[in-house]
Amino acid sequence: MSFIDRAGGRFVTVMPRSRREDKLFRKWLQTDTPSWELVWDRPSVRRPDEPHDVWSVYRDPLGSAEGFAIIWVWSTLLTLRQQARRHRHIATAIEALTGLRRRILGPRSRVRGGPRIDLEVELILEQNHARRYLKVKRIPRPEHTFKQTHRGRPGPDTEYRRLTRRRYDLEWSVDQTAIDYDKKSDGMYPLIYNDRNLTAAQILEAHKGQPTIEKRFEQIKTVHEIAPVFLKNTMRIEAFLTLYFLALLVQALIERELRLAMKRERIKELPIYPEQRFCKRPTTEQILRLFSLAEHHTLLRNATVVQSFPPQLTELQRQTLDLLGVPKHAFLA
Repeated sequence: MSFIDRAGGRFVTVMPRSRREDKLFRKWLQTDTPSWELVWDRPSVRRPDEPHDVWSVYRDPLGSAEGFAIIWVWSTLLTLRQQARRHRHIATAIEALTGLRRRILGPRSRVRGGPRIDLEVELILEQNHARRYLKVKRIPRPEHTFKQTHRGRPGPDTEYRRLTRRRYDLEWSVDQTAIDYDKKSDGMYPLIYNDRNLTAAQILEAHKGQPTIEKRFEQIKTVHEIAPVFLKNTMRIEAFLTLYFLALLVQALIERELRLAMKRERIKELPIYPEQRFCKRPTTEQILRLFSLAEHHTLLRNATVVQSFPPQLTELQRQTLDLLGVPKHAFLA
């Protein structure tokens, strides 16, 4: 972040939970209530039956240790989902601990040693993210059996000796204090940024645009297959990445031009997918695939052009060229 700031760039990113600023704010929430500023109040996009998706922000007056600004974001729907997720994790962990206890106490149990039991308990708590909320104890319970000191049929004067074998049991309890502590900050996360001229709404909108940027990174890794890079010189690597950046820019412009034209012409979808399946938001990959079989043939005799055979465009290809604003003669040339 400091490198981006020194180079004159701007950034908005989620601050990690490991930062001291995060811990201090969540501790402050236990006794104080921030003055939240409402940004969005809209219906749920994914599930219409859910409550309204309300987003609020709070500007941290202290900021980060590097001097960058911090705003805390709070979503009501995210609060409900985190609470439901925590309850689900605790319930799943308790169910797994119950099954482990049943195995330990079984007559032919293979889970007897203390280290083995501790390892399985740790795995259960780790996999279900419940270590903070469940307190588990391994309790030794001696198991006594009696055996005759001598062979033969037992009688009134038969002596017995007691054999003691150590067995273990499990006990657990829910740490309600830890649950109440985390409930205070459910649905909240911090954004750290360096442009103090942006409003809270603009910062949140910039953060919510991250999936679009990430989609381009995904495309550069899959569609363009940028990796592996076998260059070592820094300048060559920068030049290499610049070319891919220009390719991504052209790709984005093609998609933007076609989608805006579809909206302008009130076309909801095009049969651009394989098998002429309809597509609402065509990508550059599908557009280029549409024209991949268009071929221009030239018949030569002694290096002299005898006849040219331009590609025969389909109706969909012609419609796509019209929407992109590309003249047909430019494509057929």
